[in-house]
Amino acid sequence: MRSMIKCAVAALVTSTALAGPVSAELNGDLKIFLDTSNPAPRATMEAMISRFQEQHPDLNIETTVIDREAYKTQIRNFLTADTPDVATWYAANRMRPYVEAGLFEDVSDLWAEPEIAENLASTKGAMTIDGKQWGVPYTYYQWGVYYRKDIYEELGLSEPSNWEEFKASCQAIVDSGRACFTIGTKFLWTAGGWFDYLNMRTNGFDFHMDLAAGKVSWEDERVKQTFMNWKELIDMGAFVENHQTYSWQEALPFMVNGEAAGYLMGNFAVAPLREAGLTDDQLDFYQFPAINADVELAEDAPTDTFHIPANASNKEAAREFLRFVVSADEQTEINNGANLGQLPVNAKSSVDDDKFLNQGFEMLSSNSPGGVAQFWDRDAPAEMAKVSMEGFQEFMVKPDELDKILAKLERARGRIYK
Repeated sequence: MRSMIKCAVAALVTSTALAGPVSAELNGDLKIFLDTSNPAPRATMEAMISRFQEQHPDLNIETTVIDREAYKTQIRNFLTADTPDVATWYAANRMRPYVEAGLFEDVSDLWAEPEIAENLASTKGAMTIDGKQWGVPYTYYQWGVYYRKDIYEELGLSEPSNWEEFKASCQAIVDSGRACFTIGTKFLWTAGGWFDYLNMRTNGFDFHMDLAAGKVSWEDERVKQTFMNWKELIDMGAFVENHQTYSWQEALPFMVNGEAAGYLMGNFAVAPLREAGLTDDQLDFYQFPAINADVELAEDAPTDTFHIPANASNKEAAREFLRFVVSADEQTEINNGANLGQLPVNAKSSVDDDKFLNQGFEMLSSNSPGGVAQFWDRDAPAEMAKVSMEGFQEFMVKPDELDKILAKLERARGRIYK
């Protein structure tokens, strides 16, 4: 779905605590493309843009919201034709194709400004390619297991702390007539999340990143062990059936209705679970447990970003918008539990007093010594990510064809990493 929203505000500007003082006078048109099509993030982005509009009443802001999956296929086209001035995207390798194609603006000048250089220092690496910065982050969030606490209590289960406990809990849930986990692999990336955790827990962060970089064979015995660990869950019936027909949102009702007890997912799933009627007394979260005791725990914490296309028409206003997005007050506001429900990127921002945000912040701050990955489809090159995630989905449906699937992925590695 694609829609156009015209931000219209009164010419008289009132000062607010969030907006802060009016900065440089801006005029002309500012076209912003967003992939935040789900209700909560869409409303959050539109409210943020309205606050920016209040600071710059002479600026004509036109906002286009595109369904996230459609956005992924359209971005290259709109970066070359009908180019916006600001566009959402993702950090790390996921932005590399557009950097290398000359389609993203170098914004290293913004990162040289003290406010950004000092307060966003921890995210600079994720925005850097070839020593330059190509956008700014606006949120990041933890992944982990969200689960039905009431179902666990009914079955006498506690949060698992290791792989054996994890499997035992899962078996107890399956024996109760439920799936252990809901998942929708229609758009593939959810299976990528399972692969991330199983591989990082089996072989460690460095091995995982080497595999993403094409330095390790898919037919390596260590990779096979990751899949064999996954197969144990598949074979016991841990996942909902026909998951390949569901999007991640379409898989939510299984957990809401109690047909599945958990979801390995990012924190963005909390808002729709709450909206569907689950209370915080029913919902809880735990860190994916250790599999290999010799491997330090590493986490997925994807970073979502804003960029200025190289062909943008109003780069002055676009830069001012990026400054606004990463400011401490805006970061506190857009990431609070009532909005994105995620973690702010500005060190001077406040983490909202939300149960899941606090758990995620604590986990990422003090219990992820192995490292922090962006996510499989952001850490691996786009073509390899697509082929491998197709393989992950196929494996979840046909686990006995593992050798055939890994051979296919190894052929793809030889073709892609030349």
